[in-house]
Amino acid sequence: MDMGDRDSENASETHFGYRRVAAADKTGLVADVFRSVATRYDLMNDLMSLGAHRLWKRFAVGQSGVCRGQRVLDVAGGTGDLAARFANRVGPTGQIVLSDINDAMLEQGRSRLLDKGLTANIAYVRTNAESLAFSDQSFHCVSIGFGLRNVTEIDKALTSMFRILRPAGRVLILEFSRPVLPLLSKLYDAYSFAVIPCLGRLVADNEASYRYLVESIRRHPDQDTLKTMMETVGFERVRYFNLSGGIVALHIGERL
Repeated sequence: MDMGDRDSENASETHFGYRRVAAADKTGLVADVFRSVATRYDLMNDLMSLGAHRLWKRFAVGQSGVCRGQRVLDVAGGTGDLAARFANRVGPTGQIVLSDINDAMLEQGRSRLLDKGLTANIAYVRTNAESLAFSDQSFHCVSIGFGLRNVTEIDKALTSMFRILRPAGRVLILEFSRPVLPLLSKLYDAYSFAVIPCLGRLVADNEASYRYLVESIRRHPDQDTLKTMMETVGFERVRYFNLSGGIVALHIGERL
């Protein structure tokens, strides 16, 4: 999706996968998707990515620059994969806040992190990425992993993340993107549309939700478009890393 596509959209409507829906309805529709897949979310991630999502997340945290004693917010943190990695980095003197708009996903994250014995320095907050319920300049790092494409108004979410980031802080956006090689793009499309919904039906008993997730990736801004959007709201030194040939991209921006 390029900037022209975004500008031409009716302000009262947005996309939900390939469907056009009222903008006011998207949050609820996305919430229904994630409530329906919450208990199988981690298993499906392993199956769909053949375990590669763990490497993508490890790389993202490695690029964060987060140190002991710092405060990190993981937006749309779901089942807590990134939060767990950050918790080990900040140590007992730091703090991790796991946030999500979806109650079912947030509860899954809490349960998984408790099972890992990570309790002392993790807080849980239900909040919308477009209007994060935190004070200005209150986090050293803000991350969002595979959640930005589900936000109704991406510009608002980026602005909200910029607002709560401290000077010299860093935002990490890990998200599916555009493969950089034509052949890889064709193979990826074939796998996504033929295999992933089938896995959703067999493993999670929910083909429709995983078809939406595949479609939502195609509606998400490409690497350069997202970079421009981040710069527009104030992030500086914005750069991105293509992972797995651009199937996933890690965007990094700083507040100077």
